[in-house]
Amino acid sequence: QVQLVESGGGLVQAGGSLRLSCAVSTDRLYTMGWFRQAPGKEREFVTGIVWHGGSTYYVDSVKGRFTISRDNEKNTVSLQMDRLKPEDTAVYYCAADRTSGVVRVEEEAYSYWGQGTQVTVSS
Repeated sequence: QVQLVESGGGLVQAGGSLRLSCAVSTDRLYTMGWFRQAPGKEREFVTGIVWHGGSTYYVDSVKGRFTISRDNEKNTVSLQMDRLKPEDTAVYYCAADRTSGVVRVEEEAYSYWGQGTQVTVSS
């Protein structure tokens, strides 16, 4: 069973930065993704990274502000979030895909999920 544990959420003012981390219990991964769910909205894909190779993909709303990275030795994936906006407020989830070698945006592509961490951006 793969376990994912997120950390690093919190409260920040608009324009500020936060860094989320996700510790993964295995190195047998293909792709890692970050999703978020804002109050009253469906969960949405934010960004993903291919574990071996490092290819990344971002949704337009976070391009140029968010950066995903992974540390193969520590089995962690991080999300650096800069120039945060109030609309970035959500619970952020990391997820693992152990079947695909490309970043996929569909939730059903990811078999394992973390518990989520709250990010709140005040205006």
